[in-house]
Amino acid sequence: MTYIILPEKETQVLPFYLATEEYVARYMDEDDCMMMWQVEPTVIFGRNQLIENEVNLDYCRRHGIQTYRRKSGGGCVYADMGNIMISYITKDENVTLTFNRYVNLIALVLCRMGIDAKATGRNDILIEGRKVSGNAFYHIPGKSIVHGTMLYDTNMEHMVGSITPGDEKLVSKGVSSVRQHITLLKDHTDMGIEEFKAFVRSTLCDKEVTLDMTAIAIIKEIEQTYLSESFIYGKNPSYTLVRRGRVEGVGDLEVRMQIKNGVIKGANIMGDFFLVGDLDEGIIRHLTGARLEAESLRSALPEHIDDTILHLEKEDLIRIITKQQ
Repeated sequence: MTYIILPEKETQVLPFYLATEEYVARYMDEDDCMMMWQVEPTVIFGRNQLIENEVNLDYCRRHGIQTYRRKSGGGCVYADMGNIMISYITKDENVTLTFNRYVNLIALVLCRMGIDAKATGRNDILIEGRKVSGNAFYHIPGKSIVHGTMLYDTNMEHMVGSITPGDEKLVSKGVSSVRQHITLLKDHTDMGIEEFKAFVRSTLCDKEVTLDMTAIAIIKEIEQTYLSESFIYGKNPSYTLVRRGRVEGVGDLEVRMQIKNGVIKGANIMGDFFLVGDLDEGIIRHLTGARLEAESLRSALPEHIDDTILHLEKEDLIRIITKQQ
């Protein structure tokens, strides 16, 4: 595997690193690449999440925490300089195989450190049953990108306060609750954070490429797409009906629809699910024009909507839209 090195050593804002992943995927011909990076306190929310539903914006403003959207699906995460971000870029377009290979590679690294780590759940890595790494996926033609967190150490109060809407007085209680479900790598190893990063790199990578300033100029152009307000805040057209539901193995879904005379005139689907296809082409255009009835939706939707939203079955989406139990 090829390790990607940036010529600029200063810490950048999160969109720069997302743009770097995209540059590697679009412009480099390596089979498998990885890079590691860290950011100042930042909340990163998924491609199909509503920022106002997922982020405590007031808390973030008070504590100087940045907020950015990524192009992958999944849920909202908090990162800071104690949280190592790992990017994996590969030519394999099969989402299941790509996820499995990546999480098992990282679990193997931890096992070689003497840590009993397991890849499990929705693409998470656990130590002693508690989450130490969460990961998300998206692909562009010919390439797949997996990026995720490795919780070496982190500010737990900011983690809870920034992504949990509600009273700041509840943060301390939330920290206690979250600590029952996650663990920090520093509690399982004597390696320092830089030593750990070096161990990951030497274990998984056998060559390296340093990006030149021509590459950085292209990355800076790509970065602007992540910095635009329209991308960060998303399109939020008017709607007359919202239906919500959770599907095990898929995530939370919120279907927003414009309804006129019982017919869906427009729709959007938000949530922490993983997109593996084009949402507009794969699902939304089929909903538009259908009646808000199970049979009409059944006829309108393609059989395999899991080609668009990972693991989502057609009947589960119909159940949410029509509020069937």
